[in-house]
Amino acid sequence: MQGGVEMEPYAVIETGGKQYRVKAGDTLNVERLKSDIGQTVELTPVLALSNGAELAIGTPEVAGAKVSAEVVDHIRGPKLVAFKKKRRKGYKKKTGHRQDLTVLKVRSVGGE
Repeated sequence: MQGGVEMEPYAVIETGGKQYRVKAGDTLNVERLKSDIGQTVELTPVLALSNGAELAIGTPEVAGAKVSAEVVDHIRGPKLVAFKKKRRKGYKKKTGHRQDLTVLKVRSVGGE
């Protein structure tokens, strides 16, 4: 790091086809996981891991890296509306969607 600046340890994880940068204490909404409320889950794969001073980037994942989180709640996301219309043709189509989400509280980020 430049000038000896220390950062908080963080990790980049992948779940539900999306990537998230997380650190201990973070709360995040991910696509629904098949876990009960209060259960601890291990988030894998860990794509990158920083201990605050140096960064380990996986090829494709960091060996021995672990991120554990607690399931806080299961919620539904905001309503998303897709509206299609062709002017002067009398064609209108309106559909909606609400995604099922899981709220996670990250407990620890680290390696072996």
